[in-house]
Amino acid sequence: QSEQSEQSAQSEPPPPAGPQESQPGGPAAKSARIRLLVLGGVTIMVLAAGATYALVHSGTGQPAGGGQKAAVATGPLKVESVIPGPGTAQVDGTAPIAVSFSEALAANSPKPVLGPSVPGSWTQDGNVLIFTPATAFRPDSRETVEVPAGLTGVRSQSGTELNSPVIEHFATGGYSPLRLAELLSQLGYLPLDWAADMPAGMGHSSGATWDQATGQVQMAYDPPAGTFSWLPGYPSVLTSMWNPNQANPLLTGAVMAFESQHGMTINGAVDAQLWDKLFRAAASGDRNKNGYTYAIASKVAPETLTIWHDGRVVMRSLANTGIPVSPTVDGTFPVYLRFRFQIMQGTNPDGSSYADPVSFVSYFNGGDAVHYFPRGSYGFQQSLGCVELPYTSAEEAWPYLTYGSLVTVAG
Repeated sequence: QSEQSEQSAQSEPPPPAGPQESQPGGPAAKSARIRLLVLGGVTIMVLAAGATYALVHSGTGQPAGGGQKAAVATGPLKVESVIPGPGTAQVDGTAPIAVSFSEALAANSPKPVLGPSVPGSWTQDGNVLIFTPATAFRPDSRETVEVPAGLTGVRSQSGTELNSPVIEHFATGGYSPLRLAELLSQLGYLPLDWAADMPAGMGHSSGATWDQATGQVQMAYDPPAGTFSWLPGYPSVLTSMWNPNQANPLLTGAVMAFESQHGMTINGAVDAQLWDKLFRAAASGDRNKNGYTYAIASKVAPETLTIWHDGRVVMRSLANTGIPVSPTVDGTFPVYLRFRFQIMQGTNPDGSSYADPVSFVSYFNGGDAVHYFPRGSYGFQQSLGCVELPYTSAEEAWPYLTYGSLVTVAG
């Protein structure tokens, strides 16, 4: 009957722990702008949009600077360029950093300083220093490249120094929502399958040994192409909400379901902790243990609640929704709070208060919940916004309406 939750009640804690192609960057991918920069003898391809960098040696049969004497510059040492360039945004966090100097540095010269720092290594190729990160830069972060100067700064092979420090900044991009959809599908948190067009690591490792942790981060920045396929048995109202390239109720519910099974706060936040746990789950094959549930509360008389689980209807029951002065709001919402038993408290439309015992409670939108409430009959507007069920139906629905399960109210 009531719509306000009192959480001092007995609550169930969160549990422990038609095909569609997915293209990197999504079907409306940003147009790529490619620049070829020659620094010393190293050609650096900059793909702005995904901010991908390819370091290519000159075509002499040797790396530029390898077996060739570097040109000796006159005057003080200078920084000629830093890539990613000053103010560059949406940089791939796995891409290298290249600093070009007016002449080659001494072997024992200090190196540029990165902040925040990440593990990685600097290598020299002629006049160019290249930093290759062993661990990706954090997504959506501002990074600094500082080239130190003076007596403690960088030095050239001829002993010249940089007159003043050079400090440049760039910003990494966020992980792709498309990759979020791919991982959640692979792990069984969505009513779709996803298959990559090629095995993991191919096209992302340039022939190197595939590293699961590094590879997952790289694919989060630059999702591999693949195909989403709907699992059979779900209604069109659910399939119509799907878009793998942007936020939607299916992704939000899947994130919350994942959070509930991995001991996280159930809030649907796509943050660094979520990505880290997703990467670990993908590496270990840790799949959804609850299956996929979807429910529709129909306000068309007689009112009903229908539940699908893993593609088949597992329950259909008469139900009560909200009266005209306190209607059940239309929309699609994820289950975010559950109680096996609760004393619901609130205020009636006439201003009086109530405190009603209810069972099998699954909150999905503010104070609106699916739950048992005793009535003489069901199938029409009687509640203050909740979806009320007979006892046996509520008991049957309870194990299916787990955290993140979507409830659509319509009619």
